Amino acid sequence: MTDEARTAPESGTAAGLARWHELVRSRDPLGLTDLLADEVVFRSPIVHTPQVGKARTTMYLTGALHVLGNDDFTYVREVVDTPNAVLEFTTTIDGIEVNGVDMIEFNDAGKIVDFKVMLRPMKGIQVVGQKMVEMLEALKSGQPS
Repeated sequence: MTDEARTAPESGTAAGLARWHELVRSRDPLGLTDLLADEVVFRSPIVHTPQVGKARTTMYLTGALHVLGNDDFTYVREVVDTPNAVLEFTTTIDGIEVNGVDMIEFNDAGKIVDFKVMLRPMKGIQVVGQKMVEMLEALKSGQPS
């Protein structure tokens, strides 16, 4: 195996992670088009079944960017073990502190193939669930607030 072949997955993960951080900073979900693999799977802390495919994952991550991505949102810890990244975050929604983890798997091209979100505490899960239902309904009707 060449040195180039050995470093390709690592560079794909690093590139994908850098693009994810930029997307979160800009709060611009249009970047998801190039960042998500066609076969991506999204695993929500609210929905019991995996959401499969780029369109479904885009809808859920767009909703999450609106709901979680406020001025209080901060990644506080990052652990990378190629092809995976675990990003711990904090935010405040309606006065409730929410702590969560994004578990992201990248392919060799730096595209997201699996995205799992975990949240705590229970009040945080409840407020995020309520806000996500409202946001997803707005997205489906073409009117995100």
